[in-house]
Amino acid sequence: MYIIAFSVQHGPEVCLGHLKHFKFKDIKRATNNFSRRNILGEGGYGIVYKGCLLDGTTVAVKRLKHHVLVVGDDQFHMEVGVIGLVVHRNLLHLTGFCTTNDERLLVYPYMPNGTVASKLHELVNEEPALDWSMRKSIALSVARGLLYLHEQCIPKIIHRDIKASNILLDEHLEAVIADFGLAKLVDLGVSHVITEARGTLGRIPPESLMSGHSSDKSDVFGFGFLLIELVTGRETLELHQNEYENGGILDWAKELLEHNQLSSFVDMKIRNNYDSVELEEMVQIALLCTMYKPEHRPRMSEVVRMLEEGDGVAEKWEAMKDVEELDPDSPGYLFPVLDYDVDRSSLIELQAIELSGPR
Repeated sequence: MYIIAFSVQHGPEVCLGHLKHFKFKDIKRATNNFSRRNILGEGGYGIVYKGCLLDGTTVAVKRLKHHVLVVGDDQFHMEVGVIGLVVHRNLLHLTGFCTTNDERLLVYPYMPNGTVASKLHELVNEEPALDWSMRKSIALSVARGLLYLHEQCIPKIIHRDIKASNILLDEHLEAVIADFGLAKLVDLGVSHVITEARGTLGRIPPESLMSGHSSDKSDVFGFGFLLIELVTGRETLELHQNEYENGGILDWAKELLEHNQLSSFVDMKIRNNYDSVELEEMVQIALLCTMYKPEHRPRMSEVVRMLEEGDGVAEKWEAMKDVEELDPDSPGYLFPVLDYDVDRSSLIELQAIELSGPR
């Protein structure tokens, strides 16, 4: 276990010794005064800019949304200090920060290969698609990162928005999870909202939609949808819009699995270039991770074993697939159905959801 709790006696100044405290003028210079040309992405927590420091180091600067400004300096430094202490090869390591009266900025290493989402959905100039082995490697790397956050950190860290646009690829094309630890910072800045269901519309767990509460099993749910995205090469909302009849994308995946027709589920860009046994196992793991009830979902340590070794995946699926029966009074089996013909604000109060895009 890696204990990341701080001693209150020492205060945030000592805790932040491992992070660099940047001056705002240096960040402005590095990002060309936050030029739009330097924007790498924008999401629920803020805008990310590419920057070049005076020593030539290329960095990514996240300019946090203004509602984080209401968080006091001591509390902000404490939370940033916690994030900075988390070190794992599959987690994007925070290297520094900057605070002013009007700004909260986080500085990260620059990831030259962008996001998994860009490799799945935004290929340019005949760029090759991610092959099957790469997709499986991404799944395993993300699973290991989540295992670390959930089961090897004290206190555990819940990400709350696992998706392809929050997974970056380093210079070796190894996947690293971005934005972990930021959900709490945002919550501190919007504490006047009693119930918050954070995540991306289309993959928020049912229990979070109903109560606003998140747990490690909420991340497991999001990971299941990441697996679906890796298999299909399609974004979550696109999948729900096109396939949600009869209960949603998950029911469709289950039906194809049961009829040995998963070939029609696979990304067209890798058709016939995948391992059919591994594909079946990955879809089974995705369905296990997205079970309606949190207690029916596996822990990330179990998921890692299943991905590494195919550890009894088929047996686990056979044991669990009929546990959750369709309740005609429920909003949907395994996933609450969204009606795309009505105003979404009538379904869910938007102020209680962080609708986030790529970082």
